[in-house]
Amino acid sequence: MEQLLHTSAFGHFFIAMLLIISMVLISRTIVAGTKYSSILVIVLIGLAMGAMLVKSGMATPGLAELPAITLISQTTVIALIASFFVGGQEIRRLLSKKDNAGEAHLVPSSNELVLGTTSTQLYYVIRSFFILMGIEMVHSLLSGKGLTNPLGQSYLLLGYISLIVAFIFIDNKAKFLNKQSYIRKGFIEVIAILLVMKISYMLAQWIEPSIKLPQIFFAMILASSLGGFLYNWKLGPTLNALLFAGIPVVLGGSFLVGGSRMLEAFTIDGMQSVMLYGFSGQLFWMFAGLAVMIFLAKANHLRNLAPGMAGGLSHSGLTGACTAGDLGDKAAARAPIMINVPFVGHIFVFTILAASAERGSILTEWTIPLILVGFAFLVFAIRNLRKSKGDEALEIKGLMQFSMGWQVVAVFGSFTLLNLAGMPLEHVSLAVSSALSHFGLFAAVQDGMFGSESAGLIAFIFAMPFLIHPLVFGLFGKAAEKDGSMSPKIVLLLASIGAVGMVVSLLSI
Repeated sequence: MEQLLHTSAFGHFFIAMLLIISMVLISRTIVAGTKYSSILVIVLIGLAMGAMLVKSGMATPGLAELPAITLISQTTVIALIASFFVGGQEIRRLLSKKDNAGEAHLVPSSNELVLGTTSTQLYYVIRSFFILMGIEMVHSLLSGKGLTNPLGQSYLLLGYISLIVAFIFIDNKAKFLNKQSYIRKGFIEVIAILLVMKISYMLAQWIEPSIKLPQIFFAMILASSLGGFLYNWKLGPTLNALLFAGIPVVLGGSFLVGGSRMLEAFTIDGMQSVMLYGFSGQLFWMFAGLAVMIFLAKANHLRNLAPGMAGGLSHSGLTGACTAGDLGDKAAARAPIMINVPFVGHIFVFTILAASAERGSILTEWTIPLILVGFAFLVFAIRNLRKSKGDEALEIKGLMQFSMGWQVVAVFGSFTLLNLAGMPLEHVSLAVSSALSHFGLFAAVQDGMFGSESAGLIAFIFAMPFLIHPLVFGLFGKAAEKDGSMSPKIVLLLASIGAVGMVVSLLSI
């Protein structure tokens, strides 16, 4: 596509801004006053709007006519760097037994500006969009990737404006310990994220001739290590905004792109089995994991269930709900830890999957032993959670073990089962990332780890099982409204339905 004129590029930019931000805000308005997460509404609006844009003739599948929306959907790594950094901080504090001492730089405003959204939260949502777009454009310019994008010639102007707005767009109704220092922290955080993006991209390019590891693999290691080193860093406006609204904004763009491919995907050969596993796997891996914690680990409380499953599946929706504070303060504090712990195991995950992608089939000689290791972690997790009796340190230890174990079993178990059943590895990557709502696999597939076809389809295939999320967030919302516990019978029923669906999907390949 020819490069767009600057004026046209700015028009595309502001259409994307208004569309994404309005999606996030209306979703928060709809769930205001309840314990439900706004992400389930973003799913429905995004898929429906994307499909309607294509059906009405305003756009084609993939939304090539709206390049700013496709660009925001590709900023997953930036949003996750914030979670990895904070997770690294929390793990370091946990291991060194240090408290998060010191006075915070910001006391958020409690003034509700839009129903369900305070003024500080509104600033977070808007700033997240500008931060994600600004960093992605600057990174693309530094890496030479912007030349292929229709907006590429305008990246310099758009990136400059985005980052400047992000720096100065601070809620004047919030209380600051030192506003100048707080704004400077935001600038430093942007530079740090850009460095992580650039170095991780260079490492991925450098190692590609030997093995195709995705950029998110190196970004996770760098951001987590940086967080562990700077464990006393008080978050500035950049990280605060990305933690609160980064994932919802990215998912909003992803679901719009995914919805635009909805009708097209159903006509592709083999996609029915992929989507069937995505739906049934979403039920099984989520509710079977919850069943393990409820029935075996006796840890039936939201403070354990939400962060445990967010980490155990690297679940994008649940992670976003936790870090946004939708499921309580303890879940918000624990989620970054649980998200980071399984990513240590991703040294094996991405290495084995990259080698498998090059061979064209899964390396079962590696995956099967690792599945057994995952079950061993689950045994230790169950033991520690059962004897924790509300002890926070022991609960966190058990949740870390559970997150690692369930992640390994779910990822390698799914890849092994589907590939042995005869599904091509490129389709397997789509089925597994959607069945787990796994943001790491989503970013890797989007980055082209398993080929161009899967990279083009991942937005839709990843989005479709999110239609199960009214059940997921419905149960979590009910638990939040009660005493924090979830209905064991419903969890067991949904896990059983998911297991039957998985068997059917495997037989249909």
